[in-house]
Amino acid sequence: MQDNKLLELTATVETIIYRNEQNGYTVIELNDEDETTAVGIMPDVNVGEKVKIIGVKKPHANYGMQFSVSTYEKSLPKDIAGILSYLGSGSIKGIGPATASALVGEFGSNTLSVLENEPQRVAKIKGISLKKAVDISKQLRENTGIRELMLYLTKYDISPSSAVKIYRVFGSHSISEIERNPYSLIGSDFGISFEKADTIAVKLGIEFDEKLRIRAGLAYVLNHNKGNGHTCLPQDSLCKTTAGFLQVEREKVEYALEEMLSDNSLIRYFADEKELIFEQDMFKSESYISTRLKMMMRFPAVRMQDIDKHIKAIEDYNNIEYADMQKEAVTQALSRGLLVLTGGPGTGKTTTLNAIIKILKNKGQKVLLCAPTGRAAQRMSEVTGDEAKTIHRLLEVTWNKNDIPEFKKNEKNMLKCDALIIDEVSMVDAQLFESVMRALPLGCRLILVGDSNQLPSVGAGNILEDLISSEMIPVVQLTEIFRQSMESLIITNAHKIVHGEMPELEVKDKDFFFLHFENKDSIRKTVTDLCTKRLPKAYGYNIFNDIQILAPGRKGDLGVIELNARLQQEVNPKSDKKNELNAGKRILREGDKVMQIRNNYDLLWVKDDGETGEGIFNGEIGTIETINKRSRIISVRFDDKVANYDFDFSVDLDLAYATTVHKSQGNEFEAVVMPLFGGAPMLLYRNLLYTAVTRAKRLMIIVGSKNDIEKMVNNNRKNKRYSGLKYFLQENENE
Repeated sequence: MQDNKLLELTATVETIIYRNEQNGYTVIELNDEDETTAVGIMPDVNVGEKVKIIGVKKPHANYGMQFSVSTYEKSLPKDIAGILSYLGSGSIKGIGPATASALVGEFGSNTLSVLENEPQRVAKIKGISLKKAVDISKQLRENTGIRELMLYLTKYDISPSSAVKIYRVFGSHSISEIERNPYSLIGSDFGISFEKADTIAVKLGIEFDEKLRIRAGLAYVLNHNKGNGHTCLPQDSLCKTTAGFLQVEREKVEYALEEMLSDNSLIRYFADEKELIFEQDMFKSESYISTRLKMMMRFPAVRMQDIDKHIKAIEDYNNIEYADMQKEAVTQALSRGLLVLTGGPGTGKTTTLNAIIKILKNKGQKVLLCAPTGRAAQRMSEVTGDEAKTIHRLLEVTWNKNDIPEFKKNEKNMLKCDALIIDEVSMVDAQLFESVMRALPLGCRLILVGDSNQLPSVGAGNILEDLISSEMIPVVQLTEIFRQSMESLIITNAHKIVHGEMPELEVKDKDFFFLHFENKDSIRKTVTDLCTKRLPKAYGYNIFNDIQILAPGRKGDLGVIELNARLQQEVNPKSDKKNELNAGKRILREGDKVMQIRNNYDLLWVKDDGETGEGIFNGEIGTIETINKRSRIISVRFDDKVANYDFDFSVDLDLAYATTVHKSQGNEFEAVVMPLFGGAPMLLYRNLLYTAVTRAKRLMIIVGSKNDIEKMVNNNRKNKRYSGLKYFLQENENE
């Protein structure tokens, strides 16, 4: 049985085995009798330092007994030999063995104090400039500051990793900022909840209904709702929700709101007899998009001549005839320079898009293609025959120290192109679209392609829907299903669903099947059998490359978490011959099907032909080839390339035998299997079912209740999103 008794150990750091520079997680070896390995958040601990660590000893499945550090204190060496060893170890950037000897020779036992507090004296040492001396002083001061902040925050039960993030923002003023306003800690950057900030505020003597808390509550409610897709909230709804959340009188909330509006902390906009309240960043994003689009319409790209002749030439070359609305889309794109092209499956969006690209390229125009996800960009490349990038890659993303994206392409360094085409625009949120518009050169054509009936973006905003409903932007909607597409029941049923009609469920000789069950166990067993036995036998499909289970949600007996656990057990069971890793609440095992769940633009990969590059994107699906516990590396194959993950980045990987419909956006699969029985009512709506069906290329199978299909078809509520873009576009339309 494990003993969780707190222990205390004092020793000198012998070796830094591993350190994550982002969160401060460190593995050290001490020079005590047991050569103890200690692990924890210790961002400033270095070789040669004496540390007092407090924590518990825990057995690790792969590395034996370790000392798990809860808190620590360190003391710098005081004798000359210790100082020389410490500085010579490379612990301080800019100081090597030779410089360490020179410093100790000059300042003796006062060396560390002089380095930290008197950089002008250090600059007199040969080879050390004043800038270098100031950098060294800053390093030492930062190490001291982080440690002091960690100790200060322990009384509030705030983790060392959060302390590291807080220090990166507030620096040496961290403690004074917390005591001035503990609510400044709230947000995803620090991982501090409103409730935790409340606890700190109480200990600091801040009153429950103090204005500081109410202002923070208003900002919190607005920010929280960005996670639900809203760029703003109606004033009435915001005040009511905030008052209920804070348990204070509504009048006090309204007073605080007026104050925040007066000092421009928040922004009010009147639309449709509503008072919409925005955070500054969301207001800036949507208003900039509107301004830029209006400018494009006022000063459009140069109209191309003889468009009809170009269309006819392509028709003759390909021996086809475009439908009237397809010709209209091509004409609008080449004459107006701004177009939203929308339509469901089988309506010819790709054919139309290819015609636009062909004509532009024939006229010597440089055309750039992009999409919001890696899979969507890859699919765009496949259907157009031209390179397509993710939007982040196109804009040359970098990540700042808080893991927030910044783009090299912007107003000062614009994209070099005559036309930009963005696919899957329904998935693009407001702030990302703002970044695109900032990098778009004047006179550049912009063609936006998407399906407005699919699920909206994960991030805040309702870009495609707002552009269409504003009636201010040229829009061509393709509605005619082409004859060859009508042979597919997947396509015809998708159109039935989007028009509120029940799909055909009784046909047994097409590409869309319904298997009726009214029991969760039977549904789960049938889904498993389909993926592991029936579809492989009938079609030669397999769960790794061809079949994808799509579930409405993550939780429950038929949710993604449970289905992944069962499929893993069935197709890739535990084996002495396979290494595995406990990653949170799931196990990752060699041979598992996994999905990258966030964009990582720095992750290196190597193709089978030796080509190298970087970047694995949200939604990419691969297979774990190896898990090397000694080197702490997970190797994952994505099609023809292999990427190596440090164990710390295993959180970016999730099992992918099953995934949510939301996570499948931008992807297509040979066969989709969808379990459908009960579940959360908020997930049973038309757009979600439509999106699931349109992910299937060759085969769609729904397993479950006909009643639930009917509920989804009849529920056209769409997730209501509050946003301002539509109103901004309509503003001053007659000017």
